[in-house]
Amino acid sequence: MQISGQHTSVLIAGAGPSGLMMAAQLLRYGIQPVIIDSRQGPTSHSKALAVQARSMEIYRQMGIVDKVLKDGKPAKGITFYDDGKPGAQLLMDSVSDGTTPYPFILMYPQSSNERTLLDYLTMNCCPVYWDTTLTHITQTTDKATATLEANGKTQTLTADWVIGADGAHSPVRKSLNIPFNGDTYKSLFYLIDGKLADRYDIDLIRVFLSTKGLAGFFPMPQEGYYRIIGNLPDGVNEDGSELELNDVLPSLSAIVGRGISVEECRWLITYKLHHRMADNFRLGRCFLIGDAAHIHSPVGGQGMNTGLQDAYNLAWKLAMVINQKANANLLDTYPEERMPVAKRLLKTTDSAFKFAMSKGILSRTFKKYIMTRLLHFMWSKERIRKFFFLTVSQTGITYRDSKLNLHLSNAKKIKAGDRLPCLTIFDEKKQEETDLHQWCFKPGFTLIILGKLIEEDLFKVARWLTQTYNGSINFYYLPPSEKNQHVFDAFEVGKGRHRSILVRPDMHIGFMNDAVDPDRMDRYLSPLTP
Repeated sequence: MQISGQHTSVLIAGAGPSGLMMAAQLLRYGIQPVIIDSRQGPTSHSKALAVQARSMEIYRQMGIVDKVLKDGKPAKGITFYDDGKPGAQLLMDSVSDGTTPYPFILMYPQSSNERTLLDYLTMNCCPVYWDTTLTHITQTTDKATATLEANGKTQTLTADWVIGADGAHSPVRKSLNIPFNGDTYKSLFYLIDGKLADRYDIDLIRVFLSTKGLAGFFPMPQEGYYRIIGNLPDGVNEDGSELELNDVLPSLSAIVGRGISVEECRWLITYKLHHRMADNFRLGRCFLIGDAAHIHSPVGGQGMNTGLQDAYNLAWKLAMVINQKANANLLDTYPEERMPVAKRLLKTTDSAFKFAMSKGILSRTFKKYIMTRLLHFMWSKERIRKFFFLTVSQTGITYRDSKLNLHLSNAKKIKAGDRLPCLTIFDEKKQEETDLHQWCFKPGFTLIILGKLIEEDLFKVARWLTQTYNGSINFYYLPPSEKNQHVFDAFEVGKGRHRSILVRPDMHIGFMNDAVDPDRMDRYLSPLTP
């Protein structure tokens, strides 16, 4: 399919999860991007598998989470094995703090995520131009110019903005000469998608640590199927020849401590793992998201989810600029907010991965005699369980240091920059149960006022929003009640007090004040507006 036209508002290079999410989010704001991919079409195979709670919250906001949950498989926890013997077991049913509807890790392959997002794009009449490769890009202060190749023909397309979601070998990043610093891990890894002859009775992620290597078993949505990831011994496959299942099973069985039999192998690949990050996520009118911006080890199932979060963070800002509802300086906050997240992720996954792969005597001793007891002890502490879940689920990501925040409150538990907790509430107006996230489903900022207001003051706030922002800010009011006391406790709102909360379109809190003061909110919002 040939791209019609010579100019577009947004060009997205790459139709993986990050690029598709970017397109889907822009569509929510009425922006029709052009999205291209060098592949012939969507793939049925993909390395990423885990969908974290924060990603499911985004899918819920988009109205597509039911399909994701229906076709996925929740993992109930993680079990660690040492030389084939069961060790610590970390069950997920006790880790969430009750602020998300999804206290688990969902096994839902990247390919399924892509199909779900493609369906969303199709419903919104946004095609993907497959077999279309971006070969070069240049830019001025006004626009970017991309050279594309499709069906043996070369085409030039100009764009106001370009999103590089084109993977670890990103042509966008290379055209911009942005360094991609990092390293490659020494070991050669394999990935098996298959049906096991001897199945496990509980849907847990199982991690086998051994002096012979590392292996992880991840339950797939189809009954009896697992994704198995492990490393091959040093020196194996040095000639780069294609391996077969029987070449891999001896090493896997040695790590697990018993024979592994695969009834049906649907996919087998070998690959190297890398940890790299771009020096900048933005240059002029071009942005990098997902694997084009950062790649790391699969520890914690963070990679695909981080790419989805990149798109989620950037899309609303770009949409507000394109729709002339925000100053272009707002776009500077994308790298300012997302690069620290990527740096922390690379650091933590790299450390965890190196520990898991270490064969030194101190590491072996620790894993064999200390790690299980230490994990059992740590898991018994509610605070540590909560920290673990906040980290893995990505619900604990905060932008407190962002210049987009203004915290004028004495509250210490939840501050501007934090993700809005998904607390269940009783809607006094509709007389029905809902939650704070549902109040933020519409595109744009959302103002939530906690505390008792007289009718005249409520009218003043509504009139101010209508006259100043033409209704573009969604408004909800929650008075004190016994049914909603937990919400007031979470936000530390005392009796007779108030809390004004401006929630960003990505469901992070931008502004928090202990008073209902439209002038203060105006001063917060004014730098964002053109």
